[in-house]
Amino acid sequence: MPYPYKKMDEDDFTYIKKITAKERVFTGAGILTEYYHDEMPCYGIYPPELYVEVINKEEISAVMAYAYKMNIPVVCRGAGTGLAGGANCKYGGIMLSVMRMNQIFPVDHKNQTITCEPGALLVDVQAAAAKEGLFYPPDPGEKTASIGGNVITNAGGMKAVRYGLTRDFVRCMEAVMPDGSILNFSSNVVKNTTGYDIKDLVIGSEGTLCVLTQVTLKLLPAPKYTCTLVMPFRSLEECADMVPKVLELPFIPTAIEFLERELINIVEQSLHKFLPVHAGDAVLIVMYDASSQQELNSAVDAAAEAALANGAIDCCIADTPERAASVWSVRGSILEGMKADSIDQEECDVVVPRSRIAQYVKAAKRIALNHGIRVEPCGHCGDGNIHTEMLRGPEMADEEWETATRQCLTELYALSKELGGQLSGEHGIGNGRIEYLETFAGDRMITLYKAIKLAFDDKLILNPGKIIEFNK
Repeated sequence: MPYPYKKMDEDDFTYIKKITAKERVFTGAGILTEYYHDEMPCYGIYPPELYVEVINKEEISAVMAYAYKMNIPVVCRGAGTGLAGGANCKYGGIMLSVMRMNQIFPVDHKNQTITCEPGALLVDVQAAAAKEGLFYPPDPGEKTASIGGNVITNAGGMKAVRYGLTRDFVRCMEAVMPDGSILNFSSNVVKNTTGYDIKDLVIGSEGTLCVLTQVTLKLLPAPKYTCTLVMPFRSLEECADMVPKVLELPFIPTAIEFLERELINIVEQSLHKFLPVHAGDAVLIVMYDASSQQELNSAVDAAAEAALANGAIDCCIADTPERAASVWSVRGSILEGMKADSIDQEECDVVVPRSRIAQYVKAAKRIALNHGIRVEPCGHCGDGNIHTEMLRGPEMADEEWETATRQCLTELYALSKELGGQLSGEHGIGNGRIEYLETFAGDRMITLYKAIKLAFDDKLILNPGKIIEFNK
């Protein structure tokens, strides 16, 4: 670190209580351990010196201005559902919770947008839109994530194939800078070429550039008709080979996911959630949205015909909400199932060209086996984002697990790069993947990253030690 951070003392605690409220400020043993980490505690459990629950942008501004003046690091935390170690206090200081800032404002029908505070949950934003006959498409697996966390990590999810990422739905945002100043990035307009597009730079910056206080999101008319297809195949290779065939059809799928039978069995045995298709060693799940029943029928018929012509054992149609829900419930329970079936987990979420999915998965299994680790790949094969889940059995000692996963990750990331892929498709860099970033980005890009960070945060106080490190 180029700047030694100030260790907080009673004067600092007293001041933060004064500019917020003492009942929302916690220090020392009063800070619950669950706030020290996200969903991947293996990426670091670092206690803050002070935890504060803020309720408006003015409080955030005051906290940041003081932290900037006193050189105290600050980490903003939402619902804590991240998977990259991005919301922990690596260098102590202040943890700033925005979960009390959860207001969702009325839908703006004229502009087809919804505005909310960062602590609003994704599921509630989606529900608010649906109540008005509209649709917020980004659909990452964790529905109880905060919308601020979704924006600041540019969350993707299963429907990215058709609709895109969170970035594609952010019209404008308000944020507090590290020095306490409040800025608006863009406005509620459909297009904007006024200067540099700082808004899109902030989206996905993982809380290292500013603190989001309000965001306006684009909505779409709700799809009137939807259908989910489950295509079982005899092998993963056949399943993966079907992906480009689906994408060649004249109907854009909403989602394309693959699951191997072993992973389905884990969910069924551990959580008692059952996929209503029992055939095949791998299944392809394809969803279509449509504005008319005729359009939907045409898409379903074309996909089913293509599946059967390309080796599918069957093509099962989940054409009721209940049947579709049972399919997506299994897919959405993957992480929970793996947690129930193992004593520890590690994950990389590489993204590779769609044509290399089967090659990546086969090689990933060999790599994991060579290191004595059970691996369960699954993912968004419509966009090549493969979640490679490594599971620890009870027989593996701590040191053995740590050594094996590190070696495994190094080889998996090298494999992704060799296949023309990238380090992360949606979970981000955080603290967990920082050591691998330079291999993908290169020296010149790292220099640009550092310049951007310093342009926003010249004292390096906001979420330090994430994405890039300045002491290396």
